[in-house]
Amino acid sequence: MWFWFAIIALLCWSGSDLFSKIGCSDAKDKYSHLKMVMAVGVVMGLHAAYEIFIGGVEINMHVILTYLPVSCLYILSMAIGYLGLRYIELSISSPICNSSGAIVAILSIALYGISDDVPATALIAVALVCIGVIALGVTEATEDEELRKARQDASNRHYAKSWIAILIPIIYCVLDALGTFADSIVLETLNEDSANVAYELTFLFVGIVCAVYTLGIKKQRLVPKMEGPKYIGAVFETIGQFFYIYALADTEHVAFTAPIISSYCVASVLWSRLFLKEKLSAKHYLSIAIVVAGIVILGILDI
Repeated sequence: MWFWFAIIALLCWSGSDLFSKIGCSDAKDKYSHLKMVMAVGVVMGLHAAYEIFIGGVEINMHVILTYLPVSCLYILSMAIGYLGLRYIELSISSPICNSSGAIVAILSIALYGISDDVPATALIAVALVCIGVIALGVTEATEDEELRKARQDASNRHYAKSWIAILIPIIYCVLDALGTFADSIVLETLNEDSANVAYELTFLFVGIVCAVYTLGIKKQRLVPKMEGPKYIGAVFETIGQFFYIYALADTEHVAFTAPIISSYCVASVLWSRLFLKEKLSAKHYLSIAIVVAGIVILGILDI
């Protein structure tokens, strides 16, 4: 089941990418990333309440504190990612951010080695996913200026070139990779449901802190037109996180799961083309095809 859990997480997180981009795209709102954290905190807090009071999931301070380092890495990376959406196109930021899957796969294989029952085809599939995701990021980063301008003209949104535009997704990538790798280790000692609730409660706490700072101290207003997409993105984020936890809990396949989930940027690029009118080149589609080929091979092997 790890494969299907990973696919659901992939689709939900790509949806979260799209709506988060829409909600954080106002360059004039320098607190949009904190408002996005607030939205995710609210939705995850509601889901945590459901899991505790209706689902009967056990939670205590020991679980919360044990999972806290992982929660902090994820939440920090996401807040930084939301910040970066003001400076760069989704079709560029998402592939760079999600190259973290390649880092996780390498770390996992380096630490645990390669099991004897893992077929060579599976390793080739992992390589395809990693190569495709990285190639997509490289294609975006090295894109011809005229093509970049044409894409921005089509979406009626222009971004000035700056080092921070590329640096922010890279920081996200590193933090997310560390969080994913730590997650696979911590989940060996924690129940998946309890770990997920611990993460959601931590996110709720951070969301409350952001609300106090943004709404209370900085006296910012919430505009329904811009907040709506944030909460839709938060719902997709929460559903994706739920299935991600179960996919990653299968430690025997973590080297395969991480690259699959990280490739949700492929869907994000497609959504950005369809809904944000960001154009793609032949190199983009070639990179996407490589990633999809790797995912299909892993799925066939699992079945």
